[in-house]
Amino acid sequence: MSYTVGQVAGFAGVTVRTLHHYDRAGLLTPGERSDGGYRLYGEADLARLQQILFYRELGFTLDEIAEILADPQADALGRLRARRQALREQIDRLERLVEVAERAMEVQRTGVTLDPRERFEVFGEIAFDLSYATEAGLKWQDSAGHRTAMKSAAEHTKEDWAELMREAARWREELLAAFDAGEPADGERALELAEAHRQHIARWFTPCPYDMHRRIADDFVSDARAFALVVPSSQQRPGLAAYLRTAVVANAERRAGPRGRPENEAEPHNPHAKPEVEIRGGHASESARSSHSAHSSRSSLSEGVR
Repeated sequence: MSYTVGQVAGFAGVTVRTLHHYDRAGLLTPGERSDGGYRLYGEADLARLQQILFYRELGFTLDEIAEILADPQADALGRLRARRQALREQIDRLERLVEVAERAMEVQRTGVTLDPRERFEVFGEIAFDLSYATEAGLKWQDSAGHRTAMKSAAEHTKEDWAELMREAARWREELLAAFDAGEPADGERALELAEAHRQHIARWFTPCPYDMHRRIADDFVSDARAFALVVPSSQQRPGLAAYLRTAVVANAERRAGPRGRPENEAEPHNPHAKPEVEIRGGHASESARSSHSAHSSRSSLSEGVR
């Protein structure tokens, strides 16, 4: 049975132009012609076309394919082995490029420029959800506060992140201790912790007025990904996210009055400034810099800045 060039192009997944090119190059000349002079391909031609397409898919040039098909004694196996090695090397190169692209995307989304080993050393079990960062980045990409926070995060050194995380861990211990001890969410100890958290954001990332801080705390309750960046899942307690949000709201209501800092004003970013709220004997509240994890500050700001 014979097939026209159009039929062969259709079921082989190539163009008519490609088949004409193979014919002109002497790679695949159909064994028959119709009465009108049109190309007709037989079973042997189709088998040869399959071989050509196979080698083309592996990346062989047409000249190389012609040499392999022209000499049945040619070292096709040796050529295939060499091509396999070349493909493996290409795969390795492409995988490295994928890693580079993924790292570039992650830096753009999170602002953290640490490599994976450094990130593990610094952040430990605090895992950053890229889906959260992506959604936040798209939502607040036009926000000045978001841009400031991302810029600040990108400028932090490994030592900055390590210091921030140590302080965050101490603050987290104080938060858990207050919650476990039954301290009221609107009590003095909880409010000091809330204020330390707000000061941390302003010091390390971007000015954080009280209205912004309330929106960040809203995220802790509404989005588990946000709160997991403050308190890892292994340390969470039922009701802890709501407890922290209540403390943040109560602190804002107490401090943002006539004698407090207006909501449209906040401390400038300065990681080395002296904190207003300090831990005394491991009991009161954390330093302003140690309010929560590096990731959570950045991601929450992404959601909260308006």
